[in-house]
Amino acid sequence: MTKANDLRQKDVAGVEGEVKDLQRAHFGLRMQKATQQLNNTSTLRITRRDIARAKTILAQKRAESATKE
Repeated sequence: MTKANDLRQKDVAGVEGEVKDLQRAHFGLRMQKATQQLNNTSTLRITRRDIARAKTILAQKRAESATKE
């Protein structure tokens, strides 16, 4: 399965946790880049897009739950 499908199977709290984990990972990668320790800079773009994907799914889940109430 794709990452988006994995995120859609989680509940809102699970997706929020995933966003926080991805943001922590992205911060670590940015610090590595700043200290010249990051060899593969494409990982920055990948994590940034993963964060956007997770935030999009989170917004969809929140809108879905708001319409149900």
